[in-house]
Amino acid sequence: MSELRLIVRSNELRALLPGGEVITLHPLWLRERCRDAKNMDPKTEQRLFNPSNLATDLSIVAITTPGCGEFIVRFNDGACCAITAVDVQRELPQYSDADLPVKLPWRCDNTPPPSVDWRDCGDGVVQHQALSAFLSCGYIVISNVPARRGCVLEVARRFGIPRETNFGVLFDVCSVPDANDLAYTSLPLDPHTDNPYRTPVPGIQLLHCISNPCAGGLSTLVDGMEAARRLRETAPEDFDMLCQTKVKFRYTDCDCELVAHAPLIELDRDGEFAGIHYSPRLDFVPLLPYEELERFYAARRWLNTLLTSPELERRFRLADGDLIMFDNRRLLHGRTGFEGSTGRRHLQGCYIDADGPRSRYRVLNRGLICST
Repeated sequence: MSELRLIVRSNELRALLPGGEVITLHPLWLRERCRDAKNMDPKTEQRLFNPSNLATDLSIVAITTPGCGEFIVRFNDGACCAITAVDVQRELPQYSDADLPVKLPWRCDNTPPPSVDWRDCGDGVVQHQALSAFLSCGYIVISNVPARRGCVLEVARRFGIPRETNFGVLFDVCSVPDANDLAYTSLPLDPHTDNPYRTPVPGIQLLHCISNPCAGGLSTLVDGMEAARRLRETAPEDFDMLCQTKVKFRYTDCDCELVAHAPLIELDRDGEFAGIHYSPRLDFVPLLPYEELERFYAARRWLNTLLTSPELERRFRLADGDLIMFDNRRLLHGRTGFEGSTGRRHLQGCYIDADGPRSRYRVLNRGLICST
């Protein structure tokens, strides 16, 4: 984390940002961060006051520096706030997730996928390392999960809370007659994200291999973050087109009809990659002027070329007991077709929200810091 400096000018506290910009810290912003027992419950770290009820003429009356980089700010209502440059820097939008591993885009290479043995996941250090790899790469393979129905939920609860969808809390991925989704056939599946027709989209998917004796049926993964990076670098106008155009995603069966609108590539408020929504089986482009549609289709075609490139796609076979957990808003998954006559390919899956692993990582990180 780059160094931010705090500067005192009269009764103002100013932040000198790493890029050189200077921001005067508002008295109310500082007052909201009073952490003494009168203002914040020490157990829950929740405020004991409503900051909207503070006096409109609240002001700073004194700023002292007792040492160790700490600043004590006193207000005209008698309260005081202790704050450091690190505290302020953590509040900047670009540093909101600075306590999490940096996301590293990847492509297909000879690097083995990040993996962990389920039998070791009861150890906090091992679990912390596994989550670090997952948050960085967007996926992890967990081996030696008992190849029994329902075990995927046990793994899911280790990292978050299972989320129920129209497919249930737990769903079986195998070839069935009269399937209500192409996932439940033996057909190949192109790279896609799951449930783009839901609001919000399930953040993380877990797929557990119960059995996989079939010829074919390889699992595939593509890093949408890397694909978006390449598209932005090589065809910036196409990239912008896919970020700015919302398409309709729709799923329907006899029990539900789900519709959501989202761009194929989603950016955060800083213009950085936030997610990808991609499912060629389910998207419907809005009615746009002819020329705009020409540009959109060309851009989508180029994105699809990247997503199906052997350079970006990782293929691997899930063995019995293997489980893959992946970020459904970053990674696209699929499979090669398989021969159902050579055995029954059976995976079980579920979803958890994206904040589950992040929360678990932070809790484990807090414990590791306290133990050192």
